[in-house]
Order: sequence, then C-alpha cells, then structure tokens
Amino acid sequence: MKKGSLFLRNALTLSVVGILMRALAVSFNAYVNRKIGPESMGLFTLVMSVYAFAVTLALSSVNLGAVRLTSETAARLEAAGADAASWRSAMRGVLRAVSLYSLLFGVTSGILLYLASPVAAEKLLGDIRTIPSLRVLAMSLPAISLSSALSGYFTGLRKAAKNAVASVTEQFVKIIVTSTALVFVVPDNVESACLAVVGGSAVAEAWTLVLHFVLYLTDSHRPGGVAAGKSAVKAHTSFRECAGIAFPAAVGTYARQGLTTLEHLAIPKGLIRSGLTQETALSQYGLLQGIAFPLVMFPYAVIHAFTSLLVPEMAERHALGDRAGMREMARRVYRYSALFSVAACGVFVNYARELGMMIYDSGDAARYTLLLGALVPFMYLDTAVDALLKGMGEQVYSMKVNIADAASGLILVILLTPLLGMYGYLLTIWLCEVGNLAASIHRLGRVTGVGVRDALPYYLRPLTAAAVLTVAHRILLDVLPPLVSMIAFLALYALLTLGIPEKRIAGPKKTEPAA
Repeated sequence: MKKGSLFLRNALTLSVVGILMRALAVSFNAYVNRKIGPESMGLFTLVMSVYAFAVTLALSSVNLGAVRLTSETAARLEAAGADAASWRSAMRGVLRAVSLYSLLFGVTSGILLYLASPVAAEKLLGDIRTIPSLRVLAMSLPAISLSSALSGYFTGLRKAAKNAVASVTEQFVKIIVTSTALVFVVPDNVESACLAVVGGSAVAEAWTLVLHFVLYLTDSHRPGGVAAGKSAVKAHTSFRECAGIAFPAAVGTYARQGLTTLEHLAIPKGLIRSGLTQETALSQYGLLQGIAFPLVMFPYAVIHAFTSLLVPEMAERHALGDRAGMREMARRVYRYSALFSVAACGVFVNYARELGMMIYDSGDAARYTLLLGALVPFMYLDTAVDALLKGMGEQVYSMKVNIADAASGLILVILLTPLLGMYGYLLTIWLCEVGNLAASIHRLGRVTGVGVRDALPYYLRPLTAAAVLTVAHRILLDVLPPLVSMIAFLALYALLTLGIPEKRIAGPKKTEPAA
C-alpha cells in the first residue's frame, strides 16, 4: 500500500474512533455532571489540575521519543532492505529504550504524588477531601507512561488501528467502572463522588497498558504494508537517544504544565476575590471546564487524529532531507485545518446554547462556549503546527514558546480574574493562544519557507462562507429545529467551500539536502 493511502487510512481510522470516543466522553461527562453536581465537578477539575502535572512528569514526552525513534529506524531499515530478524531486533531495541525511559519517570512521579498528596490537598487545593483521589491517581502513573511509549511505537509504525482499539476499550472500561461506582455514592458526598470518577480512570489506564502489551506481542514489528527484505541490518537504539529526543521537550512540558497547574489553582481564588463565594466560584469553574471546554474540544478528535500522524511523516521527510515534501505537508496542514476548524467555529458561535441544552440540558455555559468556539481556528492550527515542528526536531523551540505561553497565562490570570471574573480567564486564553500560534507559525516559516502568508489564503474562503451562513442563520436557519439547522449549516458550508485548490510546490522534484 502506498504511504499516502496508508496515511489517509490511518487518519480516517483515528478520526472515526476519535469522534466516537469524544461523543461517548461528552455524553458520559454530561451524565457525571448531572450525577455529582457542579460543585463536585469543580473539585474534580481541581484534582485533575494537580494530576495533570504528575502525568506530565510521568510521560516526559516519551510518546514523542517513541514516535521519532520508531519512524526513523523504520525508514532506515526499509531503505536497507532489512530482513525479518533485523526488523524484530531493531524494534525491540527501540521499545526497550523507550520503556526504560518511561518506567524511570512513571514510577518516580507515582511515588512523588502519593507521598505529596496531603500537602497538595491542603496547601494547593485547600481541601483535604481530595487526598484519597490523588493517591488513587498516583498509582496509575506508571501504567500511563508505559502505555504512552507503546502508543508512540505503534504510531511510528503507522498502525493506527492498534491504538484505536486501545482507546475504544479504555473508554468503555472507564464508563463501566465509574458508572458502577457512582451507584454506591451517597448523595451530596463530594469526596466519594470525586473518588468514584478518578477510580474509574485509574482502572481504565491499567487495562489499556495490558491491552497495548498484548498487541505488541502479536505485532510483526514492521510498518503496515512493508515486507521484509533479505539483508541483515544492525540498528541499535540506546536510552540516551530516547532521552535526547524526549527530555528537551519534557522540560518544556514540565514548566508549562507546572505554570498551567498554578494558573488553574489561581482561577477559583481570583473568582472569590472578584466577589463570588467559594461554592459559586467552584460551580462557575465547573461550568467552564465541565461543559464549555468538552464541547469545544469535541471536533478536536479529527484534528488530533491527523496531527498524531504528522510527527512520523515529518520525521521521515526530515531524516531523508526531503525539504520539498516538508513544504508540501505544511501547505496541506494549512488547507485542511482551515476547512475543518472554521466549520467547527461556525457551529459553536451560532449554536452554543443549543448544544448545551441538547447534550447537558443546560444553557448556562453558552457564552463560555461561544467565546471559546471563536478561538477554535487558532487552537486547532496551533496543534497541527506544533506537530510539524516536533517532527522536524524543533522541540526545543516549542519548549521555549510553551514556557512563555504558560508564564504569561499565570500572570494574566492573577491580574485579570479578580477584575473581570471568569471573562478575565477567557481573555487570558485568547491572548496566550494567539501569541503561541504566532510564534510557532513564524518558526515553521523560517524552517520550511511556508509561513503565515501561505496560510492566510486557505482561510479566506472558509471564513467568508462561515460569515455568510452566520447572517443566514440569523435570518432563515434560526426558524428550523436546532439539529436540522446545524446540519443545514454544515451542508451549505461544504457546498460553499468545495473546490478550494491545493497549491502544489513549484521547483525541482529531486530530493534536497536537509537544512
């Protein structure tokens, strides 16, 4: 199978699975939100903010290291015509290196979080009811890290179906375990409700690790569609190589997630200083994080499917010195990000309240959803550009940008939230996201020659179509039932944006030397 067709098939597989998983997650999140209430949801969100930093330490960008090492090793083995034994030996070496790296950070982070749970609950969260939840989550960290390494291994081999199977079963296990636990929760018991939700996540992570390991044992250790050759080829991968790729990116994620954690902890405190009670502040925070963000990130499943595959694609082109191929990939990212993200933005801007009512039976977060939805084109493109940069070995630059982004976010939250309440936080998100994208796309332009001037033409037609349909929605589509109106909006958008040309790269077809 040609690599272009394999990329498309894998992307479509991950997109379909991602949409299914997002749909299940949003529906389940709505159930949990109704079951435990906004205060418990706000407390759960605070627990997850501390847990997110522990997960960042546990992962330490091992997925990036696994994807890069696997795809680059596979490219060299395929070019050399390696036999089956060479493939097995080389890929076992890759997995050995990334597993050692993941265990080092996964076990260390688990121990640290377990021991630090009382201090984190009292000093950071200001609520000792979170101690049991933090300790349960601490025990899941080694499994999360190893699963991420195996997931990166399969991504590097372009075997999206294996990761898709793991994602689907993980979500079902999480839903079953959490739903069962919530049956036994005493009404209005915030501590038990939070513990039930995090316990379901921990059990699901353990299941995913077991399944990933079984899938690895039954794997051919070659990319899909690549047959073994006849040459004996030696390819050794060391722990140092994995650390050299993953750790520079990990340092950036440590700093960014640490600052982001402090930012999230500062939000309820800022809301209280703005005049809200603690209960109201937690409820407002729960609305934003429990309703608005999950809605806005629902279509992200499609973008994530493509961006997760961009890293090995760009890594291979970079390793082979194919600069023309890298430029073409960047242009395609601009094109498809524009088409998809502007459509999603139009839906959120025009149907924020309707979506909240249909899914959560609540329109309270409609303004939050609208303001975040308008940011979607920036958010989705930033994710895609970041994946391109990591595929080309630009993770150190991304690290610097992300640290600056998180530091700015923390400062702005501290300054703006007491003055503007939750809208101060939303303004912070806007300022930081636009700044992050500007820095990333500038770097991509410097490295590949395909920058913001190349991106803008791809957005003109989708934005024009979305603007026209927004006016039409106010006049005509608004009289239709919400679901019918949304379907009509998307169908008309597709008609208006069909036929956007995909610019081809001019110049010689021969491979150019890498920069």
